[in-house]
Amino acid sequence: MSDLSKHPAPGTKAALYRMVMPGHTCPYGLKSMHLLKRAGYQVEDHHLETREQTQAFKAEHGVATTPQIFIDGKRIGGHDDLRRFLGKSVADPKATSYRPVIALFATTALMAMAASYAVTGNPLTLMAAEWFIGFSMAVLALLKLQNVETFATMFLNYDLLAERWVPYGYIYPFAEGLAGVLMIAGALTWLSVPIALFIGTVGAVSVFKAVYVENRELKCACVGGGSNVPLGFISLVENLMMIAMAVWMALAAFGVAPEGVHRLG
Repeated sequence: MSDLSKHPAPGTKAALYRMVMPGHTCPYGLKSMHLLKRAGYQVEDHHLETREQTQAFKAEHGVATTPQIFIDGKRIGGHDDLRRFLGKSVADPKATSYRPVIALFATTALMAMAASYAVTGNPLTLMAAEWFIGFSMAVLALLKLQNVETFATMFLNYDLLAERWVPYGYIYPFAEGLAGVLMIAGALTWLSVPIALFIGTVGAVSVFKAVYVENRELKCACVGGGSNVPLGFISLVENLMMIAMAVWMALAAFGVAPEGVHRLG
């Protein structure tokens, strides 16, 4: 990596060619402009204002995409090439990552604590713990319901019940969402507990068999069918949380365990 990319000399010029049309402004062109300015380059911003002008530019420089960046007359390439030139990472769209589920669980935990604080003045309550699981189930169901067909197809790769009865893959997100909402409300325990216990148990056994017995490397359908989350520990935790919540609420219904604050009074 050259010193020029990290610490350009004062007045070092960068030419940016990007699409700016009445109905379309290239987002990667804007991101490239931001990167160049932050790095300290003096940017010459060239707009490609028509499709014909854009195609002519591509043909002239032998490139397939825009934007294109030139620094001191040397072509660097597009947005990703610029990131590499500046020493920044470039995400691999095919790489597996736990980031979606980490972000989801962190958000639902904060939601649960915020709701608990609004009701009791204390973010760390039994109610917050119960709501965390309920919120997580509801949000996970929402992500699956964005494209049930894609979710069901990915789900068939490892779920033991769905492999034997295909409609289960389509029913699952609705069941998970219903159980989550009922658990948040603390209502119809006789319905939410069996649903959560059933889908959680089947899910946990399916994940354990696929990952820890058969050592298969699969993508998890837990956050929808289009994710790159690997099937494994996080997927197992999702199902174990549902089982734990179902058991807890069942015990509370029989007076064996304390009820959450939101169901008192």
